[in-house]
Amino acid sequence: MSIFLNFSKYCTVVFLLLSMQLKAQKVELYNNIATETINIPSKVLNQERQAYIYVPKQDSVNPSKTFPVLYLLDGENHFHILSSYINYLSHWRIIPPMIVVGIINKDRKKDLTPTKSIINYEGKTDSGYSTSGGNEHFFQFMQTELMPYMDKNYKVGPYKIFAGHSFGGITTINCMLTHPDMFNAYIAISPSLWWDNKYILKLTESKWSKSVSLNKKFFYSTGNEGINEPNSFHTDILKLDSLMIKRAPKKLLYKYKSYPEESHMSIPIVAYYDALRFIYKGWTPPDKK
Repeated sequence: MSIFLNFSKYCTVVFLLLSMQLKAQKVELYNNIATETINIPSKVLNQERQAYIYVPKQDSVNPSKTFPVLYLLDGENHFHILSSYINYLSHWRIIPPMIVVGIINKDRKKDLTPTKSIINYEGKTDSGYSTSGGNEHFFQFMQTELMPYMDKNYKVGPYKIFAGHSFGGITTINCMLTHPDMFNAYIAISPSLWWDNKYILKLTESKWSKSVSLNKKFFYSTGNEGINEPNSFHTDILKLDSLMIKRAPKKLLYKYKSYPEESHMSIPIVAYYDALRFIYKGWTPPDKK
């Protein structure tokens, strides 16, 4: 564990340095982990957006080989975790190698909320949420600008994963409900289901039924956030799980996992690993089939 923590600290320092660069720059990191920082002028969002890109080592035997892509929210916080997991697991042929796109925040409360609301977790008015409700514009940015950029400049394959934590978690669920074809798999770590009077829970109930077919994968989780409280992250995720059991569409493979020993900020470390293992459960390298 000490080795992992030291490696994480090392990566954090490197990424802080990367964020200061104005142009895309390839950097060789520990154990052949190569990353780039890219900047995309967005007409949709009317601002320049930055992302970290992890690129697997290209196969010299098959230079045209493409890779699945994992689009990650809160890239400044979780990019080093996911890229390290993927580098290690793909090296040992447990999951396929894949590209990671860690999207850096500019206005998190705007981009990662589905509706306009100024009510915080405690139920109080909070002017800090005055810009909220920008999910749809953010999805347009991803669909019409970020993804085409990745398609043009990288060896991108058809399989795409969307992953997020907290506000990022409700963003991935909202995308799955409103734009299900954008991604093949969705990951929601401790999603903020309390947002706007439990908007996402209500949307899930109205959108889904057993008569709907959705050939996707969905991993969702929670930590110890209010595990003994009557109205909390934990009770909200239990409501979501109950809805999944009752109303999940046909062909949707889903998994809920609770981490009672993890806090809201520690849960991504363990849950993202389990999410990758769930999505690629039973995966077999092409040369072993």
